Amino acid sequence: MRSLTLALTLTLLFFQSPTLAADTVKVFVLAGQSNMEGKATNALYDHQATAEKTKHLFKHLRKDGKWIVRDDVFIKFLKRSGPLTLGYGSPKRTGVELEFGRVVGDHFKEPVILVKAAWGGHSLYKLFRPPSSGMPNADYLSKKLEDAVKRTKNQNKKRNQNKPLPTMADIKAPFGISYRNMMAEVDHVMKNHAKLFPATKGKKLEIAGFVWFQGWNDMYDIGPNEYEVNMKNLIKDIRKDWKKPNLPVVIAAMGQNQSKPAKGNMQKVKDAQFAMNNVPEFKGNVKTIPTDVLVDKAAEKLYPHWRKNFEEWKRTGSDFGYHYMGSAIWFNRIGESMGKTMLKLIANKKGT
Repeated sequence: MRSLTLALTLTLLFFQSPTLAADTVKVFVLAGQSNMEGKATNALYDHQATAEKTKHLFKHLRKDGKWIVRDDVFIKFLKRSGPLTLGYGSPKRTGVELEFGRVVGDHFKEPVILVKAAWGGHSLYKLFRPPSSGMPNADYLSKKLEDAVKRTKNQNKKRNQNKPLPTMADIKAPFGISYRNMMAEVDHVMKNHAKLFPATKGKKLEIAGFVWFQGWNDMYDIGPNEYEVNMKNLIKDIRKDWKKPNLPVVIAAMGQNQSKPAKGNMQKVKDAQFAMNNVPEFKGNVKTIPTDVLVDKAAEKLYPHWRKNFEEWKRTGSDFGYHYMGSAIWFNRIGESMGKTMLKLIANKKGT
């Protein structure tokens, strides 16, 4: 009888073992434009991680005076891939992936892969345009073709060239190209993860969440007026393409207004982003979060006069306002908020 009890206990322990969960890998897709690329310089991170006033904000990301290299969180960003650590933003820069990866990596027993699909200057209304949005209306496309033909004729005349005139097919071609490239990036990782990240060999990959950090280029052209419908369609289309009908989605709203109220087309885009919180079918599985409230106050104070105080600025920020001042602190705060929000959505999903 004692032997039978022991056997049942061992069986229960086996089925409750975290090693079963470790047979899967959680995949999070981080998409958008330049700010999702990441624009805080590594040099700024290095300085603030050791400076007395700021080092406490980075200590959980470092060990023995060096940046932690995760052995349970991996990242693919265009041509770069490997364990998550500093430097997976634009060249010699870092972004939200550092803290997002830390939050989800600390939470899951399973390994985590981050796939970043981000390209500077890419809009939702055009380059990331989701398939179900279709093409813009015929009058809009005709006007774009007319303008493109005029520009080409002027260039040919000015440069004594004879380049062929654009066609309607040329005008339509860029629409949705970043969406398709994002799908290709994810598909590549799903098929080649064992080669990219040997630690995931033999494991099953699961797309667990999508994070969107974008908006600047949609303040122009038809972007503001179409953003809400295009955002809805983007969420629906990725869920359909990845066969994940309730995939958790976190949207980081534009925050370049910093502590001041947003105005004009920036406010229109932000309103469209926050409107996703009120879509009935997205309740509990989509969340738009603010980023302006996370602003780095020290960088914000110095930014208007950074050229006159360049030495101090190098220790505070590293880019322009549209890139969140290249603030390592601000990018980290946004990444952490993204990660914590994602975990809440995943918890909601389990509770349904």
